[in-house]
Amino acid sequence: MKRTIQFLFFAWCLIATTTSCNEQLVGVGAKAPADAQVLFDGSRQMLDEQWTYWEGPRLAAELPIKWVIVDDPAGTGTAVNSNDPTAAGGQYGTADIVTKQKFRDFRLHVEFLIQQEKGNSGVYLQNRYEIQVLDGDSTRHGMGTVINETESPYFAYKGVGQWNAYDIQFRAARFENGELTEKPLVTVYFNGQKVHSNVAINKVWGGPYSGLDGGNNDGYGITDRPGGIKLQAEGHPVLYRNIWIKELDLAEPNTDF
Repeated sequence: MKRTIQFLFFAWCLIATTTSCNEQLVGVGAKAPADAQVLFDGSRQMLDEQWTYWEGPRLAAELPIKWVIVDDPAGTGTAVNSNDPTAAGGQYGTADIVTKQKFRDFRLHVEFLIQQEKGNSGVYLQNRYEIQVLDGDSTRHGMGTVINETESPYFAYKGVGQWNAYDIQFRAARFENGELTEKPLVTVYFNGQKVHSNVAINKVWGGPYSGLDGGNNDGYGITDRPGGIKLQAEGHPVLYRNIWIKELDLAEPNTDF
């Protein structure tokens, strides 16, 4: 009987949409699997244990982290508000937070809620490559883009005051004898819809204030040192919750899932 049920589920997945098959694994409310690590559960304790300010060239904030734990405005529990006062006026890089742990290849889940129109933040992979969080912008610099590398999947965005989710699988750049041989790759689901598949990332955009290696050869001079998951403070009330990660070792240049 068990084998019959498993076969029927497999057959259903072959004809169903990718989103349907992954509905328990991607999208708002997706729970961390047993072999994943929770990076933020809504608590001040985990914020302080797992995160710190990114010590980039523009850092102006001082520990402890000034991002405030708030009640979830569209659900239950708590979230963290990225509106650090140091970053008022869009001073990115002055109060961004990054995980203390550094990563290479991984599967990442992040949920965010923008509280006001034109709210701006960003999710950085390896503290280098930004998946944009920006209300009202559907350009190649806008919502849901692998910034400046892809078109914006703005159609998947739920809007101001609603929780949204990125599910990301990332493969770091590969090097041989200190030379870049394979570009970083990323696949992204936005609110359960696959919006980017195996996108090759060409550079660190935004200059040295943006992330690791941003000041090397106009962002093209990336290195193979691992980096943390970074959340950007842009002086806007953008909330985050339910962040988890699963470390991977992707031998083949394929991030599709």
